[in-house]
Amino acid sequence: MAEVHVAVGVILDTQGRILLTRRARDAHQGGLWEFPGGKVEPRETLESALARELREELGIAIGRTSPLVAVRHDYGDKQVLLDVHIVWEHTGEARGLENQPMAWVEVGDLPDYAFPAANVPIVAAVQEHFA
Repeated sequence: MAEVHVAVGVILDTQGRILLTRRARDAHQGGLWEFPGGKVEPRETLESALARELREELGIAIGRTSPLVAVRHDYGDKQVLLDVHIVWEHTGEARGLENQPMAWVEVGDLPDYAFPAANVPIVAAVQEHFA
């Protein structure tokens, strides 16, 4: 089974809140909240994949980012490598271009949201980074 490489953004707003989106019900891990992003295509860099995915999903252009954590997870039916970057700056107002629900969440409120198992280490890394 091939591993799916995913570029993930922990997007901050000017108040330090983090953007979460909810996965479509019919998607893998559907109905759960996640940090936005998507698959890195062949011959695409992580940075260009992150910029493309956030533009396509949310209508934003990213500015300064920095690496946060890389997470490998095996769901049994799918293996993923989540390459996570903090998005410190972006332009445009984030909106759900794929009709996905969105929420701007305080770091301390992240545990109140149901995430896919692969996102649990991301939540921990965010909480540690912004403690």
